[in-house]
Amino acid sequence: MQFTTALIDTIQEKFSGPLPGRAAQYRMAHVGRDYPSPNIGEARKAAVVILLYPNAKKETQLVLIQRMFHPKDRHSGQISLPGGKLETSDPSPKAAALRELEEELGVPTGDVAILGQLSDLHISVSNFLVYPFLGVTNKRPEFIPQPTEVHAILETPLKVFLEKSMRQKKNLKLPNGIVLKNVPYFNIQGHTVWGATAMILNEFSELLTGNILSVEH
Repeated sequence: MQFTTALIDTIQEKFSGPLPGRAAQYRMAHVGRDYPSPNIGEARKAAVVILLYPNAKKETQLVLIQRMFHPKDRHSGQISLPGGKLETSDPSPKAAALRELEEELGVPTGDVAILGQLSDLHISVSNFLVYPFLGVTNKRPEFIPQPTEVHAILETPLKVFLEKSMRQKKNLKLPNGIVLKNVPYFNIQGHTVWGATAMILNEFSELLTGNILSVEH
């Protein structure tokens, strides 16, 4: 999928209509995940960015990060979108998303245009209400990963997330020993992209394609 002005205009136009919403998100959720959560009213707020940009061949890419391994982090080592919690100094979730993008990956706030906002998503295990945004920059950023937060960077073609075949299922063993059965995930460069990140990316994928993109049973 080539990175062109026409593509960006088409994507931005998609946000003028209804979003696919939680139905699309939950097509990539494991069976035991419920919504709404009883403690959503007490949730902390966070924001993330799906950042689109061209690679050297002018193909459209997005960036994911592998989180550093912290024993107290419930999402330690997982693949996620760049972002983090809102601070008292953030005037809005969008501002927080851009700030976190710059802090985690060194992408200057002024280089990113926000095209739209996807449906919010509650993560019950860490009690965060996440606001996802779609951003775009016209050249590949010179990524500077924050060493205390980012273990690795995964640059991935956007087209990967638009294909049904990239959605798979497997049993997933968590660090606490619990095994989740038949968890939907994206297999990205050998990494398992699941949970909230997969749910957010699936809503974006369905927004672009206009198709229901679910894991085959």
